[in-house]
Amino acid sequence: MIREAPAMTVRNQLGELLNEVQYRGDSVMITKAGKPVAALIDMELFERLRRLDENFSKIRQQFSDAFADLETNEIEALFEEAVVQNRKK
Repeated sequence: MIREAPAMTVRNQLGELLNEVQYRGDSVMITKAGKPVAALIDMELFERLRRLDENFSKIRQQFSDAFADLETNEIEALFEEAVVQNRKK
């Protein structure tokens, strides 16, 4: 379950919220002035997100390296061609 909590509530009830996250597997979306600014999530989810981010960064770097010698318009043309080919499937 995702619970929404204002920053002041988090400040006053941090221990209780941490227990909800750790033992119940809940998440807490922290808001300021009604806008989401942060979240409390359990460590398992945090580690999964961290690994996904690392993998994404590696893939992004591989793409960057692979297309480093091409001009922007050449990359865009290859991208458009890939989109057209994929839509035909």
